[in-house]
Amino acid sequence: MESYVHQKDGIFKSVCSLDCPDQCGLLVHKKDGKIVKIQGDPDHPVTQGNICNKVRNMTERIYDPKRLKTPLKRTGPKGSATFEPVSWDEAIETIRTRWTELIEKEGPESILPYSFYGNMGNLTAEGMDRRFFHRLGSSRLERAICTPAGSVGYQYTMGGSIGTDPEDTTETKLFVFWGINAVSTNMHQITIAQKARKNGAKIIVIDVHKNQTGRMADWFIPILPGTDSALALGIMHVLFAEGMADETFLKEYTVGHEELRRHVLQYDPDTVAAITGVPREDIVELARLYGRTSPSLIRIGNGLQHHDNGGMIVRTIACLPAITGQWTVKGGGAIKGNTAFLAYNTKALQRPDLLNGRTPRVINMNQLGKALLEIDPPIRSLFVYSSNPAVVAPEANKVRKGLEREDLFTVVHDLFLTETARYADIVLPASSAFENTDFYTSYWHHYTQLQRPVIEKYGESKSNSEVFRLLAEAMGFDDEPLKDSDEEMIRQALDYPANPWLDGIDFDSLSEKHFVKAKRKAIFPERLPTPSGKIELYSKKMEQAGYPALPTHTPLLETGEYPFLFVPGPNHNFLNTTFSNNEKHIKLEKEPKLHINTKDAEEKGIENGDSVKIRNDRGECVLTAAVGENVLPGVVVSQGLWADKDGKNYLVNALTPDRLADMGGGATFFSGRVQIEKMD
Repeated sequence: MESYVHQKDGIFKSVCSLDCPDQCGLLVHKKDGKIVKIQGDPDHPVTQGNICNKVRNMTERIYDPKRLKTPLKRTGPKGSATFEPVSWDEAIETIRTRWTELIEKEGPESILPYSFYGNMGNLTAEGMDRRFFHRLGSSRLERAICTPAGSVGYQYTMGGSIGTDPEDTTETKLFVFWGINAVSTNMHQITIAQKARKNGAKIIVIDVHKNQTGRMADWFIPILPGTDSALALGIMHVLFAEGMADETFLKEYTVGHEELRRHVLQYDPDTVAAITGVPREDIVELARLYGRTSPSLIRIGNGLQHHDNGGMIVRTIACLPAITGQWTVKGGGAIKGNTAFLAYNTKALQRPDLLNGRTPRVINMNQLGKALLEIDPPIRSLFVYSSNPAVVAPEANKVRKGLEREDLFTVVHDLFLTETARYADIVLPASSAFENTDFYTSYWHHYTQLQRPVIEKYGESKSNSEVFRLLAEAMGFDDEPLKDSDEEMIRQALDYPANPWLDGIDFDSLSEKHFVKAKRKAIFPERLPTPSGKIELYSKKMEQAGYPALPTHTPLLETGEYPFLFVPGPNHNFLNTTFSNNEKHIKLEKEPKLHINTKDAEEKGIENGDSVKIRNDRGECVLTAAVGENVLPGVVVSQGLWADKDGKNYLVNALTPDRLADMGGGATFFSGRVQIEKMD
């Protein structure tokens, strides 16, 4: 494959590596071997040359003087960030020695990898690392911090991660952005919606916070956190009661519509208004607008699934397009995710056969604090890459207490000395996406993309693939899959006849064209991957798993002395903790705020701009009050995961529960309660 590394000047096609549905095509400008500018690629059919501020300013991150250049070895107390540079040979040998001792004394399950999608390249996120840890026999990580609750819920209804093609939504006449701040997290769906609005489309936003997406809507509907399934059921009640259901579609393509029709009688508008905080008349108007507008699209957001009842919320909302028959209308339906269209051969990439029949214990990443402090037999070594659990994981104080353990040998592979890396024994410098070979599959649009190295490695940094090949060699593993090149792994992953949509997408076609679209057919009249082959409004599979077979609202679990529901949402200029330590992006985002309703602020004597302490039994943090009508009374919302800085306590995940959601082992970040008080 042609590399761009040795071409010192020019403009080169690339792809954005951030954990974002848009996965933009990029043009990278180089001068004297360095990136001087990043633009959107106008040739990309979906992203069409538009990119966000995060990526436009990516060079500030790549060439940040704080970026790591060499491996480091701890010389001071854990958490003090006292290190000295060492060679790669010494770093790898230190890891080998410690792991060999641990395996002999306590077995390989005393070692735990911890990673997520800080880089969405498939090789970087789930390639040689998975092969290595399978061969090692370490404890396995359930990577459930983001989407599993909603993905499982959606799967019960639709059978898999299949939805509307975003390119078809130019035809849409009603957009419902439900639980998604798309201006900040899915900007190209907003771009398409705004173009459609010029042709008469309406944009509705349903959310707990009137954020940037809410402010640009034709109609913003505020809702109490965790009550979205009740609102969806209330809409269904009106659709059936007023004859707006598509009976032909229901009979042909669904199971359980008669049971659902009877079931939603109990979710009348008055009952639903009392649960959700949405006025009765708004529920009726919303249902009528949805039932009478075609094509209509629901963009189901990630925020919804970060509740105790998150799986059921998504499962319930996913039933709505079936009732109105929108799945057979171009531009109609729903998008939760579209990963099924680009599904590749994960077994060939990850090689679970290297486990050799072993079944190591599985640890949910949402409960890292509990795992480090309570699990028996204990975790003795942690290898962290593409993640920053000291800030991103729930119950952050527990996590940090675990990281402080002197008997925990911690290795962190990252571009920066993150909050987690400050607790490490060995820190390894990571290469950026622009320095790696990788392939990318969007979870929103239907294009697979190839990344070629654009620049030389920064300092002595190495990719995840390189690090795990080095570790495999050091540990004496001579299995051939641990020696495969990046190109070989991409070829293996894309060789997947089981997914006919992937036909024509391979290493060679990507090398030639940079991005290739899935060969997608219409969802209907094809058989869905549900047990019945139809949309399951009534799910026997759910019943067998111990859930209600019909969509049902259940309240959040956390009650007690704390009066405010707390939702720590994303912000505009960071992506989780990526960019939170880069001065340019901090300057763009300004300061961390807590959005408080005017009524609540008055009762607490809090004014706009005051410092506010947020606390509960798990921890506390201090943010700046943003008083107004952007949230309902009884709700407070923060935005962004901010880096530890200058002794200020911005650690919102100190407050979040590590309970697991109703489905998929998902996180419950948005189901906690807090007290707030003005700081002196």
